[in-house]
Amino acid sequence: MRAARLTSPGTTVTGAAGGADPVVLVAHGSRDPRAADATRALARAVSAARPGTPVWASWLDHTEPGPTEVLRQLAVAGHRRAVLVPLLLTAAYHHRVDIPAAVAAATGSGPPLAVRVTDVLGPADDTPDPALLAGLGRRLGETWPDGLDASRRGGLDASRRGRFDALVLAAAGTRDARARRSVGRVADALGAEFGVPCRVAYASAAPPAAGVAVSRLRASGARRVAVSAYFLAPGLFHDAVAEAAGAAGAVAVAAPLTDAPELVELVLRRVDGRPVLASTG
Repeated sequence: MRAARLTSPGTTVTGAAGGADPVVLVAHGSRDPRAADATRALARAVSAARPGTPVWASWLDHTEPGPTEVLRQLAVAGHRRAVLVPLLLTAAYHHRVDIPAAVAAATGSGPPLAVRVTDVLGPADDTPDPALLAGLGRRLGETWPDGLDASRRGGLDASRRGRFDALVLAAAGTRDARARRSVGRVADALGAEFGVPCRVAYASAAPPAAGVAVSRLRASGARRVAVSAYFLAPGLFHDAVAEAAGAAGAVAVAAPLTDAPELVELVLRRVDGRPVLASTG
């Protein structure tokens, strides 16, 4: 019997008759349509990098489909296994609560489906993934019109790092202290990569704001402060960071990671890695 035929942003999915397990990307979701567009672009890029692997985009809020719906459809289509990748940069509430709930809802009834949930894209332990740092470096390099050498792994060409003498890593924000510590580890690694001080800022939920962080670095003697955007997609938070940092005198504000090649590599590394939780229907 032929299974139902489904489509995703990056692939056409048919019933499972062998082949790779489908990959479900789960983003936070936003009222800003640019965020969903960025997630779909990442799904297409991951699919192109891993031919033959069905890749689906889903969202926890504001945009459809949600991960529960996608997982149920995959089960109905005949798939018995799936890999779910949280498109999150910290392992906070959405990773601890919302994603397990979505998996449980999908696997609690209907055809059996084993779901392997990967680590988030931020630090899974004390060390940020090199691909994450390289993607942040790429986006920083793209902020200068004459083109810093962002093609090098690790970001900027050493001879041109003088374009900034301090960095702010601007993140969305969280009240979870452990998640904030993971952002701090990324800031420390990014600063070490470029040999400049790097301070954390948040768009919500925790201080300091991006403008405050830029101002503090300038007050401490930095003349050229750049802002690295610890965001996966554009939206109101990134817009607010760019406006506040610019008003405080930042020389550049990087774009979000979106579908950077290094982010695609990181997603695939998570797909190929160990699970952090699993549910079997």
